[in-house]
Amino acid sequence: MSLSTVSAPWLQARMIAQAGIAPGMRVLEVGSGGYNAGLLAHVVGATGQVVTVDIDPEITARATAGLDAAGYGARVRVVTADAEHGVPAHADYDAIMVTVGAWDLTPAWLEQLTGDGVIVVPLRMNTFTRSLAFRRSGEHWASTSAQLCGFVPMQGLGARGERRLHLRDPAGGVVTLLFDETEIDDPRALTGALEHDPVQAWSGRMIPAQGQFADLHLWLAGLLPGFCRVEAGPGTPLAAEGFCRTWFPFGGVFDDSFCVMEVRESGRPDGGHEFGARGYGPHAAEAAEELVAQLKAWDAHGRKIPGDAYAYWPAGTTIPTSEAPVCQFRKVHGTATITWPSPLNAPLPVHDLVERD
Repeated sequence: MSLSTVSAPWLQARMIAQAGIAPGMRVLEVGSGGYNAGLLAHVVGATGQVVTVDIDPEITARATAGLDAAGYGARVRVVTADAEHGVPAHADYDAIMVTVGAWDLTPAWLEQLTGDGVIVVPLRMNTFTRSLAFRRSGEHWASTSAQLCGFVPMQGLGARGERRLHLRDPAGGVVTLLFDETEIDDPRALTGALEHDPVQAWSGRMIPAQGQFADLHLWLAGLLPGFCRVEAGPGTPLAAEGFCRTWFPFGGVFDDSFCVMEVRESGRPDGGHEFGARGYGPHAAEAAEELVAQLKAWDAHGRKIPGDAYAYWPAGTTIPTSEAPVCQFRKVHGTATITWPSPLNAPLPVHDLVERD
């Protein structure tokens, strides 16, 4: 597993824009590499300050050498420490940019921001990550923008691993269900689920050719019961059929049964694929139909999350009720939420409907 990588230049630029970095600002970067810290130093200028922190001394040594060679050594403070505590010695910061995948927002980061400061963080929500820009809004933190992204995970006190449940397929091989924030009551209830014939269900909703569907992941991660990712090992029918290696290697657990996303060609002249589900276990049909119901609900709510729909509620704050669907991702130090738009009143466009036998 990679412990350090360099983000794509477009993503670095996008996150700098999300943070609103400007001349004279004091910025903390969590996750050192050197290059991004140099970009930050260039933007804040001679009157600003950049502090970059990383837990790995090899990475901070490399960052120091690179910044010195590029002429930014005197303008960036490189700190070797666990970023869970931030860097209080140089606080308060106008902006904090987190450049590693974070599962939670540590209180130290929020406390070390100025009153109108912004934090940009690649926040993991039940396995899926978005780069979110947060500002204070009363007792909680409200998003101003969001960007699809992926980062190597945080190390140290902020690390969070996934849990794995292995299911042996009678045809050979192992299917693994991976859980992040999801808790299931009795994992043993799934023993033998793969011994039952699968049941398929189709939604009548499609992905047009070159269509966008990334926010479907977060809808299911927050609203599908028992949400998990699915890995099909060699020798299993799931692996042989290939759909667990395509766009949708995830599903949900329902007591003694589980389901997994599936797609098929739409059969339309303009291409595209139809969303569906496949269930396994004694209640395979019910599991597949629940996933299909969530696909239809996601479609009815417009498929896309606005950039200001995310929020973070520190422990002890009250999350207000909402008539709209709200995904809640409970963390150690608080809860991340996504509030979806109200259902679309207009009928579904014709191109979103699929007629199949």
